[in-house]
Amino acid sequence: MATKNNELEIFSFDQIKDEFIGEIETERRVQYEQELQLEVMGEMIRKVRLERKLTQEELGKLIGVQRAQISKLENNTTNVTMEKILKVFGALKAKVNFNVEIMNNKTQIV
Repeated sequence: MATKNNELEIFSFDQIKDEFIGEIETERRVQYEQELQLEVMGEMIRKVRLERKLTQEELGKLIGVQRAQISKLENNTTNVTMEKILKVFGALKAKVNFNVEIMNNKTQIV
């Protein structure tokens, strides 16, 4: 986007998210951030699984689910519970930390 002086206007990523997704704490922005976190978690599961030289089927057997469930977790195409996340990372021998912050009477997991 050009300005009157033909200079490009620079926007931060946060400004772009505010404009096109919604400001922080709006319903649409919260949903976006949660989906993004699940995408990142799925990618972390895939990365650690591959580092451990496990197939999706082998990881599934370790936690008692089918290969398709592991694929869905890695690709964020299923609802996932904390119990399942902890089982997966436990089977991968990976330490999981959750930080909970109380902000404006709302609980946020970081």
